[in-house]
Amino acid sequence: MIVCSCNTITKQDIADTVRDFLRVDEWQLVTVGMVYHALESRGKCCGCFPNAIGVIVETTERWHRELLHSDDVVVPFVARIRAEHERCETVRKLDRLRKLKRAA
Repeated sequence: MIVCSCNTITKQDIADTVRDFLRVDEWQLVTVGMVYHALESRGKCCGCFPNAIGVIVETTERWHRELLHSDDVVVPFVARIRAEHERCETVRKLDRLRKLKRAA
């Protein structure tokens, strides 16, 4: 499945890159910027970022579950990642509304 049509980046490309980062430090916070940089790409329209973040969260959670980390460690970590994703989405939506109001 293609996540980023501007750069032709697939869900598998993102997941593989996230796993590469987690092999180095399994508790690091992997960002879209890190993934795109590793894939030698950059955000162009950035419309794919929400879906890319979703793949990052999903892959990170699966990584920790496969390593059998206990839920009392994994759940708060993934919750922090999801909260940051939601915060970014809220800011993005508010910015879009502000631009629409200015244009009207």
